[in-house]
Amino acid sequence: MSAGAVTLQDVSDLERVRVWAQALIAQHLDPSWTFGFDNAKRRAGLCDYDRKRISVSRYLAARYDDDTNHQTLLHEVAHAIAGPAAGHGPEWKRIARDIGYVGGTTHKGETANELAPWVGVCPAGHTAYRHRRPTRAMSCVLCAPRYDARYQFRWSRREITAATRLAAASPR
Repeated sequence: MSAGAVTLQDVSDLERVRVWAQALIAQHLDPSWTFGFDNAKRRAGLCDYDRKRISVSRYLAARYDDDTNHQTLLHEVAHAIAGPAAGHGPEWKRIARDIGYVGGTTHKGETANELAPWVGVCPAGHTAYRHRRPTRAMSCVLCAPRYDARYQFRWSRREITAATRLAAASPR
């Protein structure tokens, strides 16, 4: 098994993630805050201040381990406590640390590339995935650090079936 690979016993059950989220909200926020899963493919969590709602990606939570999901929830609860003006600044960092968050400002984990309808391949064979149609020419950063037409991606669209979406939202 490769380093960082997640096994079936390592992934989180989505209902367990929901229980943790509700417990953290009850512990740290006022009762008007709620929790839900969303359909994000690249971001792990979201704090919606207007709706007073913490959400996490059902697709990413299904593939992350318990600790990663717990840290995502702590990250978003820290945002809710700190308020929208705090961003990822010193006040948010202090609050996040105080409630047990140990990660950074963004997740560096796996994304749901199997749900990306746009697939780009550079001339050297490297692959990039996009969830929205690319609107400008892009080149491969693995082949050249700046845009270089010699390494431009050739984009193709693939159909994402309902079965693929269902499989992506289920623990592996």
